[in-house]
Amino acid sequence: MSISFHRRDNGFTRICGHRGFSLHYPENTIVAFEATRDAGGTSCEIDLVLSRDGEVIVLHDMTLDRTTTGFGYAGDHDWAQIQMLDAGIKTGAQFAGVRVPTFRETVLWAKANGIGLDAELKDDDRAALLAQRVIEVLRETEGFGHVRVISFDHKALAAIRKRDERLRTQAILHARHADVVHVLQACGAESASIELMMFDEEDAEAMHKAGLCNRVHLPRPAKLAIGWSYGRDMLPKLRSWIRGGLIDVISGDDVLFLRRLVESAGEEA
Repeated sequence: MSISFHRRDNGFTRICGHRGFSLHYPENTIVAFEATRDAGGTSCEIDLVLSRDGEVIVLHDMTLDRTTTGFGYAGDHDWAQIQMLDAGIKTGAQFAGVRVPTFRETVLWAKANGIGLDAELKDDDRAALLAQRVIEVLRETEGFGHVRVISFDHKALAAIRKRDERLRTQAILHARHADVVHVLQACGAESASIELMMFDEEDAEAMHKAGLCNRVHLPRPAKLAIGWSYGRDMLPKLRSWIRGGLIDVISGDDVLFLRRLVESAGEEA
């Protein structure tokens, strides 16, 4: 069964765990995705790179050093080596033994749990091969209905869409464009990922009018709190945007905070 990322279809704002519930759980792991689900999230943003032998794995960095017990580029290690690494211990001793998941494993988990995935293409070294392998995994798992492929590289999005018409894509924007609808249509994306400070009501309305949607990404609450302490609180605006149906998906590292924000806007998560 296919899921929709559009509020017009769902009747609610979808809550997305950025790399899973990454504030408290090891990012980009099944543990973090399960925590997202348990906290009321309905989708996860994940990141994809390739192992040396062409396995699509869920990892943010091109290198293994930051989040695992491994060292060097993931693309210089076979999947058999990577799956032996610990991807949880650096978040906390209680997560020791958590492993790097494959994209295939994650898609099957998402399908079984009714969770949507925004999967970002991160491997610049072998971008064409990554695109090919992602499509192959989606075909093998029949995962198109639960996944959108996302990227900063809008040309890459246009190219990967040509590989299979069932694929949905999202363009990541880190600026406010003069014509956001044209930007999305130019690369065939159904959605834009927008940082909170770049979100604009008129742009959201224009996207919805064109049949497009958005994912608004929030910084961690600790960063928002800096503004609160000086009398600049974004939450009233956020609640009004949610209540007004302008935000299709809201994402961040703290899934519980997102759920409470949506609920405080008068909408059930």
